[in-house]
Amino acid sequence: MDGIIFDVDGTIWDATEVVARTWTHYVKEHMQLNTVITAPMLKSLFGQLLPDISRQLFPSLSQEDQLKLIDILCKKEHEALKKEGAPVYENMEEVLKELSGRFPLFIVSNCQAGYIELVMEKTGFAPMITDYLCPGISGQAKAENIMALVKKHHLHAPVYVGDTKGDFEACQKAGVDFIFASYGYGTVENPDYIIKKPADLLTICR
Repeated sequence: MDGIIFDVDGTIWDATEVVARTWTHYVKEHMQLNTVITAPMLKSLFGQLLPDISRQLFPSLSQEDQLKLIDILCKKEHEALKKEGAPVYENMEEVLKELSGRFPLFIVSNCQAGYIELVMEKTGFAPMITDYLCPGISGQAKAENIMALVKKHHLHAPVYVGDTKGDFEACQKAGVDFIFASYGYGTVENPDYIIKKPADLLTICR
């Protein structure tokens, strides 16, 4: 193992409560939509690309309006998270500090530009992260972004830590071993490794 790539939502922190509240408020106040967005709904959707999330949440809107709306919602989400932050999973800071002394650490998430930077700023994890990539930066999906970081940093045996089936499928496409964070949002059959809490990484990643 020569590098560890992390997902964000459901792996490093859980922003679904803040995001659900922020999105619901906006669509009710400014779009006159009766859509109530909940944290469990977002947990079932996070990990997908933003256009896919918007399509499922707002099927009554045209594709163009869905894309416009999700862009606005992401900006409102940033404002809320910049102010409030979100809960980080148990012992994540200590785990990342120790792992960063063993391996280069990376982040790849299916998020908008600026989100990973916001997460690193609010958590204080930036000094421990070597590099990061997302569709908002590259225009590519998760598998392609994993492969891009692997190539850029000349990694030969990296692992990816994520919590959804989509993460697992991206790793299969990218040819990277997958560590399933079972404390997160999704379910995955036959991952390469399973952790029940972040501290389990200290045993697996040696």
